[in-house]
Amino acid sequence: MPLFRALDEQAEAKARPRRRGLRNAKWTGSCWRTHGEDTVLSLTRLCLLSLADNMKNLWVKDYADNYLDHYSFRYIMGPFNLLPGELVEELTCLLSTRKQLSRAALHLLLVPHLRGLSLEKCPGLVTPALCAHIAARCQGLRSLDLSGAQQLPPKVLCETISSLPVLRWLSLAGMPCDKSVIQTVACCCSLLQHLDVSCCHLLSPAALLYLCGVIFSPSSSSSVLSSSLSLTPSPLPLSSLLALDIGFGEQEGDSTMAAAYLLLSLPCLERVALEGLGPACRLIEQREFSQADEFAVREGVSRLHVVWRERILRQGTENWMKMREGESAGSGDEKEEVESPFSEGCGCDIEDDWPFSLKIQTEGVKQDLSQSGLILQLRDVKGVTCESLGSLGNLCPGLNSISMNIEQQEDIGGRRLGMLLTTNLWTWSGQLRSLSFIYSGPVVDLLPAMQVAGCSLISLTLNGVKTSPDTPLLELIRVCPRLRDLLISAEPPLTPQYETNNDQQDGQDLPQLPNLRSLKLSFSYEHNQMKPLMSWMSLKEVIKCLLVGSPLLEKLSLISLPCPLNCVLQDTLRNVNFDMNFNADSTSLPLLPLGRIEHIDLLRTDVQMSTVKSMMQLSKRLKYVDVSYCWRISQREWLDCRRFRQVEVVWV
Repeated sequence: MPLFRALDEQAEAKARPRRRGLRNAKWTGSCWRTHGEDTVLSLTRLCLLSLADNMKNLWVKDYADNYLDHYSFRYIMGPFNLLPGELVEELTCLLSTRKQLSRAALHLLLVPHLRGLSLEKCPGLVTPALCAHIAARCQGLRSLDLSGAQQLPPKVLCETISSLPVLRWLSLAGMPCDKSVIQTVACCCSLLQHLDVSCCHLLSPAALLYLCGVIFSPSSSSSVLSSSLSLTPSPLPLSSLLALDIGFGEQEGDSTMAAAYLLLSLPCLERVALEGLGPACRLIEQREFSQADEFAVREGVSRLHVVWRERILRQGTENWMKMREGESAGSGDEKEEVESPFSEGCGCDIEDDWPFSLKIQTEGVKQDLSQSGLILQLRDVKGVTCESLGSLGNLCPGLNSISMNIEQQEDIGGRRLGMLLTTNLWTWSGQLRSLSFIYSGPVVDLLPAMQVAGCSLISLTLNGVKTSPDTPLLELIRVCPRLRDLLISAEPPLTPQYETNNDQQDGQDLPQLPNLRSLKLSFSYEHNQMKPLMSWMSLKEVIKCLLVGSPLLEKLSLISLPCPLNCVLQDTLRNVNFDMNFNADSTSLPLLPLGRIEHIDLLRTDVQMSTVKSMMQLSKRLKYVDVSYCWRISQREWLDCRRFRQVEVVWV
């Protein structure tokens, strides 16, 4: 069996690539890109690309032919042990993206100094045997992503996780993960900051309580409960917990109760995606803790008002310590001594009846905890509803990202819904960076809310919305001038719109999104239709506005559009050619539309191959084009276009 000698720190420091002189470059994905017009790859990236091209026919072939199924190595001495861990991680990601990662290649790349491993794009390679290799060789892993690996039993998953004590980031989304896995995570990963267990259907909401440091009692009886329950001194320092679409609890409200316990017991949480998050916030804000008594007795955990009391005490202590630190670091002026609200003689006992009133006096400033209430440190929430936004605003004034599901109700009309959203979103006006709606009503209902929150938005997502020829998309763009990502998945108009000469403006007053990087307009379609119905002709003006006014666009997805697209792209390309000819003698060329495009999806549109070729010639960064089900493109044209430079063209 080959022996293993770890790479010492000096050798790793010497092998680490120098990145001086790259101040004008930015890290995008896993390669260096400059701000210039052309893409310039670093020498390190070029070496990794060459290494990836030769792995299959060199190292992987030799290992697969002579060792893979003949021996079981605890460690493998090979060329990748001499590479720094960050380069091994990048090489693994590169092979995974190019679909060249194999079982033999993984065996060679599992080196002890590896710090991050993501197998999300190749879940079929994740087997119990591979997990045994990971547990034996990569015990220093800080980041592990096994999302989608459905062939791993919970027992193997527990054994793997228990061997990785320094994990900070773990994703188990879509895996057969049960409460034993969560219990292992809580016991063995004391440094964990991010956990994703979304779509784990074997996992009940109550099982997440292990993350809080709760020791469950062996009996759910209240007599045993009082003597056997305790909390560990330090629950997991989770700052991100994603657990949407997990299994069901014993009763309908279990997800709400579990979410309330998690919010109160994990003080470091900043990013949360939980079922029942909205009702849990409303329960905490209104202090209706008795609703959770039955859940607490059944699951054998402390009652919710006890957990809330401990959180309030912790928050009060932290505020008091910050005041003491601020006074000790003052300019030397005399400060009135701050008395701890939890010292003897303060008249406050943690066993007293609650709610309580604690007052801190310093330089005439009073803080009343019963009035200020609990403040959660959440920044990003998913899974809330419109009805819970009020309570969410009182508990989480620092939010900058919200994803909500709005259900249409018969007693709430579109106008009233818009007013309700506007009122609730006003709490975070000027600070929201990302907003996502799942809403089956018309877009116009959301416009008032956009007028309040849109000025600061960087990302906007609308899923399932209904459209019509009168949908105010241009106005929506106008109130969100800073967008970098605009994603709209909508129902097409039911009533057709005929072309008129009135829909063309001179372009001077059309809104622009100069910072836009990603644009997606996707419309649903009926499977029995070869092409979508052309029912929204004025949409052409919106698309042209977005293409011309977004010169930094990198990813473009226009799918099943209910309007002609080829003519819009042709007009945009003609304007680009005109600008290039007009500025031919200029030393500083302006940014051109579609000049930085890298990824294009044009499924089920009337685009022609000549237009696609023109876009390929325009952008030297373009790597991928999907024109599947485009009825004006023939197989012969596609075969001819496949040989065009290094662009991957997909067509079915």
